[in-house]
Amino acid sequence: MDNINEKIDKTSLKFNQGCIVIFTSLAFLLNIYWLVAFVGVILLLDTLIPGTGLFKLFYKHIVKSLKILNPNISAESKAPHQFAQGLGGLFLLLSFILLQYFGYIFFGWVISFIVIALAFVNLTLDFCLGCFIYFRIQKIRMSASLTENKNA
Repeated sequence: MDNINEKIDKTSLKFNQGCIVIFTSLAFLLNIYWLVAFVGVILLLDTLIPGTGLFKLFYKHIVKSLKILNPNISAESKAPHQFAQGLGGLFLLLSFILLQYFGYIFFGWVISFIVIALAFVNLTLDFCLGCFIYFRIQKIRMSASLTENKNA
């Protein structure tokens, strides 16, 4: 179950999203496939082992320490954000595989652009599609559980 009493630094999330947009866009502009994989691995690693993401570590130890950006602490669950980050990482790794191993250049970059667009929307408009999907899945699971208990 989600722990809504957790504290997250929204600025850290924004910095992470900004890095996703910048580095994945650079990968496209410079036609560097491995950079797509690099960003995807960073996202998946931090999803599987929270606190290990390179972008968030750079924010925490450099940006925040030098007071370049100020923390914005919010009491909410980390789970939806982790889920969204994991989806982004999976999509970027899929993009890399399509680009590097199958030669599907158009489709590989389209998938990267979807990640860039969604990270940019989250960064600028505070709408996280991955979080939305997470909450929809939770609602479906809860509804199924209630139906199962009712029929039992």
